[in-house]
Amino acid sequence: MTEFFQDPPRLGNQYDDDALLRAYLRWRLPGKMLGEIEPGLRQLGHRAATDILALGEAAESSPPTHVPYDAWGRRVDRIETSDAWRELDRISATEGIVATAYERKHGAHSRIDQFARLYLFAPSSALYSCPLAMTDGAARFLEVHGDESVRPVLAHLTSRDPAEFWTSGQWMTERTGGSDVGGTSTIAACEENDAYMLYGSKWFTSATTSQVAMTLARIEGAPAGSHGLSVFLVNLRGPDGTLRNIHVERLKDKLGTRALPTAELTLEGTPAQLVGGAGDGIRKIATLFNVTRVYNAVAGVAGMRRAIALASDYARRRHAFGKPLIEHPLHVETLAEMQLEFRGAFLLAFRVVELLGKEECGDATEAELRLLRFLIPVVKLYTAKQAIAVASEALEAFGGAGYIEDTGIPRLLRDAQVLSIWEGTTNILSLDALRAMERSDALTVWAADVRQRLQGIKNAGLSSCAERAIGALQRIEDYSARAASAGTEFQQAGARAFAFAVARTEAAALLIEQANAQGDQAAVTAARRWCERELAHLTDADAAHRAESASLEHSQ
Repeated sequence: MTEFFQDPPRLGNQYDDDALLRAYLRWRLPGKMLGEIEPGLRQLGHRAATDILALGEAAESSPPTHVPYDAWGRRVDRIETSDAWRELDRISATEGIVATAYERKHGAHSRIDQFARLYLFAPSSALYSCPLAMTDGAARFLEVHGDESVRPVLAHLTSRDPAEFWTSGQWMTERTGGSDVGGTSTIAACEENDAYMLYGSKWFTSATTSQVAMTLARIEGAPAGSHGLSVFLVNLRGPDGTLRNIHVERLKDKLGTRALPTAELTLEGTPAQLVGGAGDGIRKIATLFNVTRVYNAVAGVAGMRRAIALASDYARRRHAFGKPLIEHPLHVETLAEMQLEFRGAFLLAFRVVELLGKEECGDATEAELRLLRFLIPVVKLYTAKQAIAVASEALEAFGGAGYIEDTGIPRLLRDAQVLSIWEGTTNILSLDALRAMERSDALTVWAADVRQRLQGIKNAGLSSCAERAIGALQRIEDYSARAASAGTEFQQAGARAFAFAVARTEAAALLIEQANAQGDQAAVTAARRWCERELAHLTDADAAHRAESASLEHSQ
């Protein structure tokens, strides 16, 4: 009897093996620029399957620990992370995962270069992409709203030198607030010389080992609600390395992102610097959220790509019923559906990357600025939900091995689940998209943009796809007009389905555009299959529908 051991899945160079990434970069970047950056991307793709991957696995196996007291009973609140986690920090600096965006060597296209790097790095990094997201968001906030006094911090956040590179935390979530950030109860007391001290609790603070953090607080005497909040920069530690009047209550025991230190904090007179002036903090902090939500989207599609790469390789190594899984037609259909979801989500994520780059370099038109504001919440919520679905499908593609922790496969799903929660839940972002429409007539701008792009389609084989996308767009416009006259409750009850319809229709336009520009069979097939779906499945949430929903909810 011969003993059998299943060959596990293996990863190759994550740049060379990613046909969609390479095709996208050929499509969207000037040839000279691509020639300059491609060697670095290829090298990073190799590292993502070798040393970075090994470091990510090591960091996962050695999660952070909280040391509240030293041996003599002194409160120290030290958070200890693994050597691997700290090495990932150094690599992220030298690879320029944040810095590339702020060097702006290639103008607006620099964001594409940067997010391509993040896309390769993130799935192997044990979610080190999270502190990088908050660091980039903080850097952009300080760049836009800060004065000369914060320039040294900005220089640290955007450095390529590991000895100089800092990361930033993001402290928004409180027991009283959660998604309703207007409920923030942290108080900022103004001391001498306009110095502020923060008092309050932060219930969920990721990357708590960072050097600085951005947070919201209410200056004493400021009005209640979101308009009364202000944005503060906190330098976490004094010259001796100890936390500045910050108590770490505990580290959070999370479903996933286990290598990432996430803590519950109490601020007891923590020194902080007001940035951007007093008040109206929610509007100002959107500068930061725009960046972190794009990170969320790109990390989501990167996770989808990793799940598919592993499942596809495994299908070629695993035999069942006399042949490899990849020779079973139904399994091929399953992998193809995963690939289709990934393609649509990838193009959505990099669509907002392109717009973000234009906005930051002053190259965006007024219409493109409105598109960015509208599409960021839509793209973030859609890519997050689809990342979870693809991760779940990938686990199933491995059978029982997908449910065993030491294969590493369950991490795909555990880590994906957070994507629909942090940086705004699906419902919160759906309502955010409605606000963008109310404030700037963004739907009209988006609809005109989609129509204009689809009018340029020359490939006759894609004409029916364009017709279906235009049909979905018309249904979305008709629904929006009906919802506006039906009232707020109608709009809000149908907001999630509406956001998904916008995302699917935008993805359809992008898939059609790419297939038209590059013409390869896989791109044409993806556009056709995507457009064969129901793109605009909308909810007529009238009073009768809402009453039925209430009765279903109460029926347990």
